Formats: sequence, structure tokens, C-alpha cells
Amino acid sequence: MFFGKINTQIEKNDYLCSRKFIKVMKKPAIIVPEGIREDLLHACCAPCSSAIVEWLVQHDVRPTIFYYNPNIWPREEYEIRKNESKRHAESLGLTWIDGGYNHEQWREGVCGLEDEPERGRRCEQCFTLRLIEAAKKAKELGIRYFTTTLASSRWKSLEQIERAGHQAEQMVDGTIFWAQNWRKGGLYERRNQLLKEFDFYNQQYCGCEFSVRNK
Repeated sequence: MFFGKINTQIEKNDYLCSRKFIKVMKKPAIIVPEGIREDLLHACCAPCSSAIVEWLVQHDVRPTIFYYNPNIWPREEYEIRKNESKRHAESLGLTWIDGGYNHEQWREGVCGLEDEPERGRRCEQCFTLRLIEAAKKAKELGIRYFTTTLASSRWKSLEQIERAGHQAEQMVDGTIFWAQNWRKGGLYERRNQLLKEFDFYNQQYCGCEFSVRNK
């Protein structure tokens, strides 16, 4: 009887320890798709790209950086951000692709949503338009996976970004959207460190004229 009580307590302690161990061994913050060696990374800007690019390279995934952000306004702002993204990629010897700038076409794509609040329907439509182009570019280059640095911003809705990415992959056959929260794993903190190390231009608003209005 006495030993039975001891054994019961030992079993209870073992169970509690195992539960703690399971909690510690929870799934990693960033999960790499099996077999991935190359990824098309839609980049919104250099600061948001920096830590993600560093992480990908460290984990043997070579990113091709696709800069496609026709939402950015005015044109001068667009050029500053584009040049910073290009400077960052070239400093690392990575392929950087300019997706081009057609703000009027983007305006047509979000027509009727101008008065939507930040994180509203306009933002999700904007993500969708840009990620469809990213998926098209990935297919053109023969890269199966694409992802986006938009998911590194704490100002963006991860749910909207994920829906936009999956819609893009459905529209572009043969592509897979790597839905990942790029704020995790210390990457947001690392972003802020790299921002200073590279002396990046750090924009103060999302990009479009409507986000300027709402900031």
C-alpha cells in the first residue's frame, strides 16, 4: 500500500514532466516545406525583406526577390523603396527582379474600395493583385513556391495575406503559396537590427495614398 502511493506519485511526476517536455518541444515557429530549395520572395521593401532573406539563406533556401508594389504612391516614394530593395539583394549576390510600376492599373484593381479602412477589403484586394503577379513570375521562372514579406508586418492581417496567397496559387497552376508568419522566430527583432546595420530607408506608411490618409 505504502509503495503503491510512492509509485503513483512517481508516475504523476513523470506525467507532469512529460507534459512540460512536450510544451517545450512544440512545433518550430517557421516550418520549411519539404524538399524546397528555391523560393520566389515577393518583397514589399528592404527592411521587411532583410531578416527573411537572411533566414532563408541560412536554411539552404535560395530566394529570388520579386519587387512588385504598384500600390506605392507617389512615384518618388516607390523609387526609393525599390532602390533600397535592389541594393540589399545585390549586396548579397541574390537575383532581384523589378515587377514594374503601373499605379493606375492598381487603382483600377481596387476601384470602389477607396474608403475602406486599413485591414479592410481594399488591403486584401491589394495583396491578392500583387501575389497573383508573384505566382505568375514564379511559374515563369520554374519556381514552385512563392511567399511574401507582407507577412512580416505587424500592421497587416495575416489572415488576409494567407487568403490572398491561396487565391493566387489557385489562379496560377503549378505554384504553391508558402503561408508563413514571418514575425515569429525572432525575425521581427532581427529585422530591426538589420535595418540599422544596412542603414535602410524606413518608410512611415504602408504605401498607397489611402494609407497616407489613414496613418
